[in-house]
Amino acid sequence: MSYGNQGDGGYGAQPPGGGYGQQPPSGGGYGQQPPSGGGYGQQPPSGGGYGQQPPSGGGYGGGYGQQPPSGGGYGQQPPGGYGGGYGGGPGGNPPDNHLVPAILTTLFCCLPLGVVSIVKSSQVNQKWQIGDFAGAQQASEEAKTWWKRSLIIGAVGYGLLIIAYVLFFVIFAASMSSYSSY
Repeated sequence: MSYGNQGDGGYGAQPPGGGYGQQPPSGGGYGQQPPSGGGYGQQPPSGGGYGQQPPSGGGYGGGYGQQPPSGGGYGQQPPGGYGGGYGGGPGGNPPDNHLVPAILTTLFCCLPLGVVSIVKSSQVNQKWQIGDFAGAQQASEEAKTWWKRSLIIGAVGYGLLIIAYVLFFVIFAASMSSYSSY
């Protein structure tokens, strides 16, 4: 068997009666349009069709692929962005995740509330990457709320601790002065 021989029916030979790319002579092949004038690839005589733009009107004054005159459209971001001016949605910056204050309040203030704040702050970037912009904004606000709660409870706790130490030393000093007077 010879692979390069075209005349003996090798791989390059065309079958008798028409090749693969030819249309049958009957006029009704796959790539030909019927003679009625309405096929799939032809435009209707009304002037419409998929490939043509409507002549006028149609809402925004133009065709399907044109942008509205206001400068909006699908590819443009609305003014102010998503989430009230935090940098917007796709293509913008994600909202602040408040990770640094969350870690600091976890270490120095209130551990349980600080851990919740760290969890919420880690959800901000995850939700932003999957496209949940409202969820990312909400997680940012919750992270801020939890680290502020941790800070307040920690400050109150440290304040009470300082008051307790002062009272302890005042009572201890008073009791020592009463023993020394005898």
